[in-house]
Amino acid sequence: MKYVFLVSLVALMLGSCTQENENASGLPVFGVKLPITKEVNGKTVVDSLEHTIPPFSFVDQDSAIVTEKTVEGKVYLADFFFTSCFTICPKVKKNMKKAYKAFKGRSDFAILSHSIDTRHDTVGRLAWYANKFDISSDTWHLLTGDKEAIYKIAYDYYVTALESADAPGGFDHSGAVVLVDKKRRIRGMYDGTDPERMKQLVKDTQLLLDTE
Repeated sequence: MKYVFLVSLVALMLGSCTQENENASGLPVFGVKLPITKEVNGKTVVDSLEHTIPPFSFVDQDSAIVTEKTVEGKVYLADFFFTSCFTICPKVKKNMKKAYKAFKGRSDFAILSHSIDTRHDTVGRLAWYANKFDISSDTWHLLTGDKEAIYKIAYDYYVTALESADAPGGFDHSGAVVLVDKKRRIRGMYDGTDPERMKQLVKDTQLLLDTE
């Protein structure tokens, strides 16, 4: 678990350097490339595979099944929260509303917010939370599902999400918001509690929408 926390910190630091790392192809691609072998003209060669978010299946506030197909061909944001969180979650959701308002209604944009308190954050509870923040599942999906599956995919997003008796509310989680491109590659990491970083998120999201 400590490793997940360290990975999250590194990812956030990399995200703060997004503009410095820009190149001709646009925003950087996060993650370590994995070596793979394949056959080319009858010969076995070693290639590399970029880190991508794996297939998933969760349920949103409207009881709809949300999978990787839901975000196919879309730029999307991802974060982790729980509805009874009284520390960073309200700040992150308030700042994410700016991105939501900027891009809601676009068929090529979405937001996935994963609850890490799967015991209490039922579909009904998520529906209440969506109403509280005035958001629609047409664009913004509040997700629940198998606890281990949610914690596993947090690892794939390089985000901290775990149970902790020492953390407020019983869960240790970062306030990171992840920017993902249409190929499910991570293109940015942003501190969701920082309004300035979230302004940069909106700009970077627009950049991906314009260039992909």
